[in-house]
Amino acid sequence: MPTSQHKNLKQWDRDYIWHPFTQMKDWFRDEPLIIDSANGVYLKDIDGNTYMDGVSSLWVNVHGHRHVHIDAALKKQIDKLSHSTLLGLSNTPSIELAKRLIGIAPKGLKKVFYSDNGSTAVEIAIKMAYQYWQNTGHQKKTNIVHLSNSYHGDTLGSVSVGGIELFHKVYRQLIFKTIPLKNHGWPAVEELEKLLKARGSSIAALVIEPLVQGAAGMLVWPEGALKKMRDLTKKYNVFLIVDEVATGFGRTGKMFACEHEGVTPDFLCMAKGITGGYLPLAATLTTQKVFDGFIFDHKEQKTFFHGHTYTGNPLACAAALANLDVFQKERTLAKLAPKIKFLAKKLKMFYNLPVCADVRQKGFMIGIELKGRLEDRVGAKVCQQVRKYGVILRPLGNVIVLMPPLSISVEELDFLVMATYRAIEENGNEKQ
Repeated sequence: MPTSQHKNLKQWDRDYIWHPFTQMKDWFRDEPLIIDSANGVYLKDIDGNTYMDGVSSLWVNVHGHRHVHIDAALKKQIDKLSHSTLLGLSNTPSIELAKRLIGIAPKGLKKVFYSDNGSTAVEIAIKMAYQYWQNTGHQKKTNIVHLSNSYHGDTLGSVSVGGIELFHKVYRQLIFKTIPLKNHGWPAVEELEKLLKARGSSIAALVIEPLVQGAAGMLVWPEGALKKMRDLTKKYNVFLIVDEVATGFGRTGKMFACEHEGVTPDFLCMAKGITGGYLPLAATLTTQKVFDGFIFDHKEQKTFFHGHTYTGNPLACAAALANLDVFQKERTLAKLAPKIKFLAKKLKMFYNLPVCADVRQKGFMIGIELKGRLEDRVGAKVCQQVRKYGVILRPLGNVIVLMPPLSISVEELDFLVMATYRAIEENGNEKQ
């Protein structure tokens, strides 16, 4: 690419793009890093520099960029059908994918409702849960419970069940009221039990991120807490909504985090890795019971009046089908196990750094928490520093996140961890 074109792109970025979750005043101070191509676990910028994709392009890439099977599936599908609505019609890939998703999901989930991102998948589950109780004569069941420090997306419905003040406090006057659990881990379970005993008849659903609270800083749940919450919601006739947008598709070492404790929720929300990181797609899976709560004569007006233009998009569904093929053909989950063990051993070294406050891991979801004030932007500085070693990372405040593609090799993992260690050692200890 000519140097003049590089300058144009960098200037056009400044002139026209408003980047998400980015303080644009800070953005203008630095040269923008513009990705032009990718292959495997690597990204290449317009200047020809290569970087390891240490966060899977925001937790979505699964089998590496430009995987031959997924590429071929998309090329084949684009020659047949790129889009057709699911409103009053159907299409082949969406049907085939729905069957495949039910086949790999926790037992008891029977129906698939498509959307196009994690926020909408969660919002759909909340609306379905609420309307089910209204449809079936339980009008008092209107409250939604969620965890503190939870994050379920950025649309107003999903913000309503979010608990991260930095992201959500400005919208408090716009969102609906919820019941947040103030604690974490087993104290949260105990708090939930007391709440359900006292107010279970008025509660429609509990919304959780199972096993790992991602945006809160990779907070890992204690073993057994998920199963206990499932038992409590069943006992008190409250729906359980699990947000597996981040934890799904192998990130915790199993296809879905719920599998670790044998839990079947009433709603399972998935997105991010569903297409292997190729195209926007999401799905909300639910039970036959919930589905039957919407089967009425048209005159009763109890239909689920919700939908998106690109619901069940054939190209995205074709990518998702190919993604599942690769999981099976390449034995992705089986090959992941030794890499998870390697990481667990390797990550212990970070405790040698005085700035390291904690290291949290569940499968391929890693959070390295650094000491320091948020306003000092220690996490951001480390992620800027690690680019000098050819790695792209993005922090959550002062938590350095490692979430590489599942296809990464042990040798590449070693490089990723060591580059991160050096960047923290060089930059993260400045305040100590």
